[in-house]
Amino acid sequence: MNREEYLIEIRDLCFSYANGRKVFNSLNFSLKSGDRIGLTGPNGAGKTTLLHLIMGLLKPNSGEIKIFGKVRKEEKDFTEVRQRIGLLFQDSDDQLFCPTIEEDVAFGPLNLGKSLEEARAIVRETCEKLGLKGFEKRITHRLSSGEKRLVALATVVAMNPECLLLDEPSTGLDEMSTERFLKYLKEYSDTYIIISQDHGFLKDVADKIYRLKDSKIEMWGELKKTKKIVI
Repeated sequence: MNREEYLIEIRDLCFSYANGRKVFNSLNFSLKSGDRIGLTGPNGAGKTTLLHLIMGLLKPNSGEIKIFGKVRKEEKDFTEVRQRIGLLFQDSDDQLFCPTIEEDVAFGPLNLGKSLEEARAIVRETCEKLGLKGFEKRITHRLSSGEKRLVALATVVAMNPECLLLDEPSTGLDEMSTERFLKYLKEYSDTYIIISQDHGFLKDVADKIYRLKDSKIEMWGELKKTKKIVI
């Protein structure tokens, strides 16, 4: 496949935290349009760190991050990335900071230059897709953890990203919220990376599952259309 067809390419990436803890040493990874990837691995392997590096929230020590065909190095290089790729943080409270659901969901579209009326329409459509219709006026901090998770996802998908990076999205979801979440992914999203330790959840949403360990991302299993895992 032509390298230009990849949305994300990571080559020989090295990253250590300020305290000296080394996370990646020559990590390689790529994602193309249409990939539905699950990512698992032990705690501390760097799964969340990887997503933050892709979004420019952390800066690598060395190596190359190429997104949408362009090498991304400086803060200004990631402005486009953050408009076209949606990141769901592991903690929903890091994503929700407005008084009401509709304000949280409208925040992204408004920052992309949408009019107030356009943003309101996006809020209605997004909430309906995620089973949150009628929730728009509710106070965000009074929501259950599962409801907060869905609203956090709504703030991401309201920006109509080309790719989703979802960090432990099923955490705190009850059965109904999980079903809503799965329904959205299956019907409306075709390119994403999902971090989860819940292998049953990954089998429902991913076509391929990778394991991150010791600075290597390796195939853990490939899901056929029957959703039986082959490892």
